[in-house]
Amino acid sequence: MTNTKSIDPEADCEDFAMATRLVHGGTLRSQFNETSEALFLTQGYVYDSAEQAERRFKNEEPGYQYSRFSNPTVTMFEERMRLLEGAEESRATATGMAAVTSALLCYLKAGDHVVASAAMFGSCRYVVEDLCPRFGISATLVDGSNVDAWEEAVRPNTKLFFFETPANPTLALVDIAAVSAIAKRIGAVTVVDNVFATPMLQRPIEHGADVVVYSATKHIDGQGRCLGGVVLGSKEYINDHLHTFIRQTGPSISPFNAWVMLKSLETLALRVRAQCDTAARLADHLVGLSGVQRVLYPTRADFPQAEVAKKQMKGGGQVVPVYLDGGKEAAFKFLNGLKIIKISNNLGDAKSLVTHPATTTHQRLTPDARAELGITDGMVRLSIGLEDPDDLAADLERAVRAARS
Repeated sequence: MTNTKSIDPEADCEDFAMATRLVHGGTLRSQFNETSEALFLTQGYVYDSAEQAERRFKNEEPGYQYSRFSNPTVTMFEERMRLLEGAEESRATATGMAAVTSALLCYLKAGDHVVASAAMFGSCRYVVEDLCPRFGISATLVDGSNVDAWEEAVRPNTKLFFFETPANPTLALVDIAAVSAIAKRIGAVTVVDNVFATPMLQRPIEHGADVVVYSATKHIDGQGRCLGGVVLGSKEYINDHLHTFIRQTGPSISPFNAWVMLKSLETLALRVRAQCDTAARLADHLVGLSGVQRVLYPTRADFPQAEVAKKQMKGGGQVVPVYLDGGKEAAFKFLNGLKIIKISNNLGDAKSLVTHPATTTHQRLTPDARAELGITDGMVRLSIGLEDPDDLAADLERAVRAARS
């Protein structure tokens, strides 16, 4: 187990507002009373005696043993994320996909069944469709926006529901409360990938979900520097299932990456707010441009699931899917016509980014599977950063003109 009693914790942040938690939550100070969180780059820890080492490994005495299990810097990141999400426990991982894979495999076993939304990141679909069946875990993919589809997919051996909301890249939503209620009724665990919304816009546990996963690589870092992931849930789930899985299989985050994430969390609220404001403005701007077929954004009245977004989200996020006339050729001209916005398959960055999902993040899907999800050859996914909104609007106008040429 992770224990932190060996160094003094920051004052309890449970009752503080979110902005305060993002700056002070989970801070541990050593005997030097440093202002910024300390970076503990160590693999192991020294014991006062053989007897103490034995007690530590038996969990009879608090303290650290080995940084694959726990580390003071990582503990601070985990605790700050726990406070931010409103979860009972948290564990950090090396990447977002390590978080997803660990969250599922630590709980499931051969003979179990998973129900998952078909609209999800390509690597997540690989875990559900390809990896899980290798270990005797069957899966059914459903239209996540159809609550009845979840009910109809349930089998006697269904143990877990998994979905992204908003989903990558179409922003398709799942009604967290309704689907979680079905899972609770059958005794299954609900795992939600909340990376697009971030904890600033949506906290799935408040809507009935059991487990939340993040790619900290995205908004939590927010500046394109480090990989990381987080899994949050109840004490029972984390301690009885996830902790041992991470300890024994090793998808642990490095202390350095955890420290970078800690510093980034201090500005998360400011960054997400600014990115949402700009994304909403640009979505409206793009709708009026010739050559743009369709724009999706959760806070727009024409968004297909606007009511669901209003019910569970505090903002539209910073991802804007855009459908262009002219298919792949127009999409590539659009990408190549941009000057400020960079072509990259990452998102949540301070820099605005764009990708073509059909040939990058979702290229492994069949054309029929992409069509079913609404991923066309003319679709591009914008991730809006922190640049001046007017500069971004002008850049998008140039790119749309290029796409029409």
